[in-house]
Amino acid sequence: MENEASVVQFQKVVGTRYVLTGERNTEMFRKGYRSGFGEAICVIKPGTLLELWQVLKICVASDLIVIMQAANTGLTEGSTPNGRYDRGAVIISTLRIDTIHLLDNGKQVVCMPGSTLYDLENQLRPYGRQPHSVLGSSCIGASVIGGVCNNSGGSLVERGPSYTELSVFAQITENGELQLVNNIGLELGSDPETILKSLDTLDLSSVNQQQTDKKASDNEYSKIVRDVDADTPARYNADQRCLHEASGCAGKLVVFAARLDTYPKNESEKVFYIGTNHLEDLTEIRRTILSEFNTLPVSGEYMHRDIIDITEKYGKDTVLMINMFGTQRLPTFFALKNAIDTRVNKIKLFSNMTDKLLQQLAKLWPNILPNQLREYQNKYEHHLILKMHDEGIDEANKFLDHFFSDKTGDYFPCSENEGKIAELNRFAAAGAAIRYQKLYSKDVEDILALDFALRRNDRDWFEVLPAEIDEKLIHKLYYGHFFCHVMHHDYVVKRGADIETIKTEMLEILDKRGAEYPAEHNVGHLYAAKPNLADFYKSIDPTNSLNPGIGKLSKGKHYADT
Repeated sequence: MENEASVVQFQKVVGTRYVLTGERNTEMFRKGYRSGFGEAICVIKPGTLLELWQVLKICVASDLIVIMQAANTGLTEGSTPNGRYDRGAVIISTLRIDTIHLLDNGKQVVCMPGSTLYDLENQLRPYGRQPHSVLGSSCIGASVIGGVCNNSGGSLVERGPSYTELSVFAQITENGELQLVNNIGLELGSDPETILKSLDTLDLSSVNQQQTDKKASDNEYSKIVRDVDADTPARYNADQRCLHEASGCAGKLVVFAARLDTYPKNESEKVFYIGTNHLEDLTEIRRTILSEFNTLPVSGEYMHRDIIDITEKYGKDTVLMINMFGTQRLPTFFALKNAIDTRVNKIKLFSNMTDKLLQQLAKLWPNILPNQLREYQNKYEHHLILKMHDEGIDEANKFLDHFFSDKTGDYFPCSENEGKIAELNRFAAAGAAIRYQKLYSKDVEDILALDFALRRNDRDWFEVLPAEIDEKLIHKLYYGHFFCHVMHHDYVVKRGADIETIKTEMLEILDKRGAEYPAEHNVGHLYAAKPNLADFYKSIDPTNSLNPGIGKLSKGKHYADT
């Protein structure tokens, strides 16, 4: 009865059509992008920041758990419920609150909780600027605020984690009181309602910017990543340096708005495709470019031959779709596919129907990898897609010419189409592994996906697994952001194997190697939070009312045992 009364109150605030109840109506919000599922009383979709504040007040008064959600594109179950809780839980979807405000001709932006990287990229284009991430999360409609809350990294070498010290957020105090904090550096008023109304209807011509030395990006990262002799990783989710209020909060605060730096577009960019059968070649290329080049790479994506083979076959439709229609249609496509899957996967006969259909359609299309990429695929085990910009293009050309003059590996400067397809094939890698799992579910127990950061000085970066683990795997798929030493490993586990035991063994190996994990997808409900990260969560959400259970912490109120 108490839950029903709360639902009625929510409906009065946002309207009946924006409060979803019932298992069927709420299922797609309660299910994670890759995995994860839990219970919720309802899904609430406020249309303004003031409505969001009013909904939060009802939740606090009713002692309800709040799980904030935007695009629900997280890969570690961090934006969906997880099983059952000791109190009722609601999901607040922020996608209707998607306004973006540009400051100083786009040099900075103020983003609302439902704004997406894709929309931000479009708004910045006329100003010759870019958001933190431009290929990857942006293609599937990921939210700007979600990236900040999870210190998301991405592929761009110079930019580091998504980070800001300028935000407006709500938190629940130790005494159970809801309070609003304005640390965004804009004079918006003194009480919550005034502040949020000002943000909802922001007129930049009438808003004073306060003098502040707070950061709106991780502007130290380019120095950090260049230190190739450091005995620690360059970036990872539990890094104390990047845990600040909204940044890294993982839904333990309710973020209403964040102020972020943007980045000028490069005048020119060039992709170089590198192939080798010797790991030390790539090690030396990485160390030389980071420590000696005047210009850092735009990106440097490693792919092992096996993941290229899998992606060419099972990620083909994704590459085709982006290449033919651009990224603008992809968020809508993924949302539609998810909605269909939610309905039809309950019927065993139609399980994974959309994936099977898309796979058959992709088979009808000719091979899309350019000839020279296919030649390298057959010839070399290890591949590096190196993108340089401006003066760095000439630096790379001269260096690679000299470097490979006495090596068995090789490189070639890509044409525009070759570079584009190579990058898209890398982007489609994670989805290709999932597609393989769905098509061969009778043979596959699950996909064990690990993202971790190796030490910057680690020369022995390629993994060799013990035989007792290796024999339980169908495929080991290796790729990653090579210059940051952030690696993504997808293990296709044989049917019947104990995936949790394998994961524990894998993490023990990473611990011995001095790696940090997760590197950029955050702990969600799949990883245990390291002590400093757990302490951060507890300090900003002492009653454990916001996204409880992440980092494998207690779900109980005040973190009591449950």
